[in-house]
Amino acid sequence: MEEMSVMENSNELNKMEASELPDLNAGYTPVSLDTFFDSSEKPEDLISTGIIVLTPYQEELYNNLLAALEKNAPDRVEKLTDRLADIKQLAQALAAFPSLLERATLNTTVRTPEALVESLISYQEDGDTLLHMPSKAILGKGFLVAKIHTFYSMSKLARDYAGMDEKTVKKYSDETVSMMFTLMAEDVYLNLIKDSSLSMDLRRELANSLIILWEHRSDQNISDIAPVLQSVWSARRKIAPAFGTMMGTSELLLVSIQMDEQWTSFIKERLGDNEVSQAMEEFLFGISYEQIIRLREILREQGIKAIGRDEVSAQLGERVKTDISLDYRDFYLLYTVRRDNARARSRLHLPGPTKTLEDFFIRFIMEKNSEKQKNDAFAKQP
Repeated sequence: MEEMSVMENSNELNKMEASELPDLNAGYTPVSLDTFFDSSEKPEDLISTGIIVLTPYQEELYNNLLAALEKNAPDRVEKLTDRLADIKQLAQALAAFPSLLERATLNTTVRTPEALVESLISYQEDGDTLLHMPSKAILGKGFLVAKIHTFYSMSKLARDYAGMDEKTVKKYSDETVSMMFTLMAEDVYLNLIKDSSLSMDLRRELANSLIILWEHRSDQNISDIAPVLQSVWSARRKIAPAFGTMMGTSELLLVSIQMDEQWTSFIKERLGDNEVSQAMEEFLFGISYEQIIRLREILREQGIKAIGRDEVSAQLGERVKTDISLDYRDFYLLYTVRRDNARARSRLHLPGPTKTLEDFFIRFIMEKNSEKQKNDAFAKQP
């Protein structure tokens, strides 16, 4: 049975007066694809409900690889075209489900985007929300994972069979990482939507962004932010933080000076916050806040000032993954560990960061964007 909303709240929502719901342009107009594409670049490969099979840029990468394989490794062409056909079939299956951006009459209820937004905001239960999610959201995540795996395979084809140069091959791996950040964004949005310390306007904006992501499996916010986070991840790989000290963090700050202006502003304005600093250490060192505290105590007791990455497991007496990799799967794996630890601290009221560095950074960017929009609107007033 298709559900009424993300977090089952239908009885309460059905009683709400129209004036109590957020003003989303009275009746709600489905989001235009112009949000994602320039008017001259709107993709032809689009399923009717808005699922984006390939963006114009992704389609260009696919066609270029196909042409190179036809020339240098024709035996690999059929496998690639078959894989894309599978992706399209997944998109067509998703198209069979009602749009999340339009009013839909389901088996026993009527679902509206306004109610979906309010339901997301009001649901505050802990635990895995899998069974509370719309079917389209769950299936869409599988579709996105399949695309990620496909582009990862394309990067290997480009490197090993298509005869492409290193710079061109990197475009395929970068696109794979970018989609991984879109997958991560879903978790970040869900975390921030539940954060009662945020303004209600921002939480509604986050909820709308999440619904758009579910509908299209593309997200402009994350498309803009992903390169920054990828650069920070690369910088983390290049530096060698000294476990037990703050040296690694200060080195990252030096690297950050040369990076994106948004990231530099975030560092300057928010790193003084204790939780943000703790989340930064978790990101940088690759171990939990609890492990960092314990490691510092061990080193202090032994009179050791600092150790290297390869010594961490021995000192803690447990296997910890502190090696650095540019593999997008490692990034996502370590992100989910930090995410789950943060959620556990929040639920159990334990010391340490209750959000990930990605949560704090994306919140910072969205707050700044919202502030800019308000200032621009005020400036236009007569």
